[in-house]
Amino acid sequence: MSQPYRSWVEVSRSRIAENYRAMKSAVGSSVEVMPVVKADAYRHGAVEVSRVLEQEGVRWLAVSNVEEGVTLRDAGMTARIMVMADFLPFERKALIEYNLTPAIHDVADIAAFDRLAREAGVRAAYHLKLDSGMGRLGSRAGAAAITAAVNGAQHAVLEGLMTHFASAANYDSTQTGQQQEAFWKLADELATLGVKPPFQHLSSTIATAYGRQAAWGNMVRPGHGIYGYISPARGEAPRQILQVKPALSWKASILAVKELPEGALVGYGGIFRTLRPTRIAILAVGYADGLPHRLSNRGKVIAGGKLVPIIGSVSMDVTTIDISDVPGLKVGDAVTLLGEENGEKLDAQQIARVAGTISYSVLCGISARVKRIYL
Repeated sequence: MSQPYRSWVEVSRSRIAENYRAMKSAVGSSVEVMPVVKADAYRHGAVEVSRVLEQEGVRWLAVSNVEEGVTLRDAGMTARIMVMADFLPFERKALIEYNLTPAIHDVADIAAFDRLAREAGVRAAYHLKLDSGMGRLGSRAGAAAITAAVNGAQHAVLEGLMTHFASAANYDSTQTGQQQEAFWKLADELATLGVKPPFQHLSSTIATAYGRQAAWGNMVRPGHGIYGYISPARGEAPRQILQVKPALSWKASILAVKELPEGALVGYGGIFRTLRPTRIAILAVGYADGLPHRLSNRGKVIAGGKLVPIIGSVSMDVTTIDISDVPGLKVGDAVTLLGEENGEKLDAQQIARVAGTISYSVLCGISARVKRIYL
């Protein structure tokens, strides 16, 4: 199917909804699901994805920074919104103004948030992130120091304890178990001191999908799974309890079709030489659109229902493919970069393996200049 665009993605609203329902079913009614819609919902479109999720009854959404949260509020989202990685001084007032819930990473910031809430004349909730062993964001304070900071705040209210796993997919590593143990040990110590927030959450998609229930707490934060992806586990992993399907496909139009003789060089650096008379198509997509440059001379696309090779370098704005074995393609026809067509399939994980990256990077790398269409 052709579209009047150079390059575009098609996002299935029903797939987003189905994946959310699958997550809800996997964890059961006692566990809250907080879909992660940061990075423009992994380039699926945060506003539209959030609308779908709110229609499904979601009560929490997670973003990375204040600006992302403000964007959702301005678009009319009413769900609770957690800001997971942003407590910069110049953005703090917007947390109160837009009713955003911060994840605080340093106990010293509890007092700062308390002052903001007091000045606004409100009681404002926050979640405290614990560094359980990832060594990135999160407090490494002990129970006594945390308790003192929590109890010293009159307007800032601790609503949840959270952490994040560094190696959730690697069952050959003991790191996740160690992080889990460290989190619950500190949570128990805090409870003994009277600090018992209503939410505890540790897990994103992977620990949820592989049924690591002791790491769920009473809330999970799926991102990748909402968009239809579960990273493959390493080692002896338990049975996967979650099944989801990709919600996004990516296509591009054919700009030109031409015949090259045997021995012709293709693209920057002449890194491909034709071994036979070759029919090529030049696609209206390149690395400025997010197509990984490392797919040069090694990636594939689906053209006319068949897998065909990318030849030569992926350029900034165009990419060349060999369509010698796919007759009938013409200027304006659509080619599938990511998705399914005629039984052939290319997903972000397959592309990532060829490009030497991760599926998150493939999805998040799709440029804003690529048109979004919602189905």
